[in-house]
Amino acid sequence: MAFPKPDPNLKPLAVGTVAPLFNAPASPNGQTVSLQSLRGQWVVLVFYPRDNTPGCTKQLCALGEDYGAFTALNAVVLGVNFGSLTSHQRFAERHSYPFPIVVDEERAIAKAYSCIKEDGGIARTVYVVNPEGVIAFAQQGMAKHEAMKAVMV
Repeated sequence: MAFPKPDPNLKPLAVGTVAPLFNAPASPNGQTVSLQSLRGQWVVLVFYPRDNTPGCTKQLCALGEDYGAFTALNAVVLGVNFGSLTSHQRFAERHSYPFPIVVDEERAIAKAYSCIKEDGGIARTVYVVNPEGVIAFAQQGMAKHEAMKAVMV
């Protein structure tokens, strides 16, 4: 399966940048997720284009399968997308994702993390935020889990 190539006009936030804070509802029950409240843990933020599409399903299912390895490193995994809470709930339930999917209908989080393409869509981007709230890993496209985990050890 071919995935869209990274957008050369859009650059992820640089490693070493303080991660923009956010508070937003998330699946499964609409409870607010706050980046500030996750200080002290690694946070994997996965911005993806759309619920229930082949590439996004593959990406998030792979994270779900590797979830234990991330939690063993004291990491929290969060999907982030423009979809509604209802859409995220159905998507997560259908695939049994063990992590929340954050609702970003206003696109404020994606904008803060430099993930909005010129056409208004979301650029598939992965960030790893360290326990102090600083970006330790940033990659547009499908990031390899080994590369993400390598910054957490």
